[in-house]
Amino acid sequence: MTGLQRTARLGLKSLWLHKLRSGLTALGIVFGVSSVVAMLAIGEGASQEAQDQIKKLGSRNIIITSVKPPAEKAAQTSGSRLTEYGITYDDLELIKTTALSVDIVVPMREIRQDAYRLQHKVDALVVGTVPWYQEIRSMPLLDGRFLDGEDMRTQKSICVINTEIAATLFPFDNPLFQTLKIAGDYYKVVGVIDDSALVSQNGTKATRRLYVPITTARARFGEMTMTHTSSSREMEKVQLHQATVKVRSEEEVLDTAEVIRTLLSRRHKKTDFDLTVPLELLRQAERTKRIFNIVLGSIAAISLLVGGIGIMNIMLASVTERTREIGIRRALGAKRRDIIAQFLTETVLLSGCGGLLGIALGIALPLVVSRVAKMRTVVTPWSLVLAFGISAAVGIVFGIYPARRAAGLDPIEALRHE
Repeated sequence: MTGLQRTARLGLKSLWLHKLRSGLTALGIVFGVSSVVAMLAIGEGASQEAQDQIKKLGSRNIIITSVKPPAEKAAQTSGSRLTEYGITYDDLELIKTTALSVDIVVPMREIRQDAYRLQHKVDALVVGTVPWYQEIRSMPLLDGRFLDGEDMRTQKSICVINTEIAATLFPFDNPLFQTLKIAGDYYKVVGVIDDSALVSQNGTKATRRLYVPITTARARFGEMTMTHTSSSREMEKVQLHQATVKVRSEEEVLDTAEVIRTLLSRRHKKTDFDLTVPLELLRQAERTKRIFNIVLGSIAAISLLVGGIGIMNIMLASVTERTREIGIRRALGAKRRDIIAQFLTETVLLSGCGGLLGIALGIALPLVVSRVAKMRTVVTPWSLVLAFGISAAVGIVFGIYPARRAAGLDPIEALRHE
């Protein structure tokens, strides 16, 4: 049996003689390690979920949204208020001709309308857009086709519906080539898509949406919406609610966004648009993730520090209790380094076993959080290595002083100790 094995065996025997005390001492490390793993898993899960939503908006995309100015002074005529704001078709033409790095531009107009089919009715968001809309959004086509150039040119009364509208209006039928009614006009369904993964800039999921050619939307719904009140009516004129600009490469996104922002600022006297750059949001989310992990890890590491102090306290008490044992070992020829090795082994065994149990508990806690709170959690290998490494380091650091104190006892005085 080697010296290391003999020392480890002695350490285990000593800890086993005081099972309850050793177990209670290790609990501090168990809870410290488990809190490090669990908190980093919760932080990683929240960060990844936020980043996934941003990535769905497209790292090469720049999203321009029409925004009604808060201090809008509307033109008032005969009890009516007319408000005109937002991005225009001319704006998009200028962007395409000026910003050479632009690959495609996807305009969108959104109208909230009721869609009918027989006795079924659904509140839907009608999205007027272009055939290349699918190039900027992840939307698997489940049946039929999407919009095409012919639909645009002839302003066809066709639509592509999502799975939620299909399930509501056509619960027992195949919706393909069926018709539905919107605002007095009939539209033939030519395709069904799954846009459940689609998110808006504020992170909300897409709900009941149907897609029509933007030329059809412009002809059928116009650019004016009207709201009636008891004493007046308010009219809003908006050409486009949103446009997405796709840039050729990620390296050109930030510069192109600055060009677009400058162009629109010169054309619009009032701030009636908002620019969202998912790439900027993604980088900001990554920075936030690093800070979040550092904060969470630091808070959880305090538990490990407390556990380490507990280990030192118990080992110092153990030195006092075992003074005579230390004296006998020294009298029989044990060297100072042997005494240091024995006490260090005991502290490392305490912190190591506590670390392993803490890792097991730390893996289980995120699973419970995911199931109960419906939150996404991700346990990463590096968090397990980090937590166990810290626990082992705590055992060594907080075991050095008691070990050196035990080794520094005078053998004669130790033998006389009662």
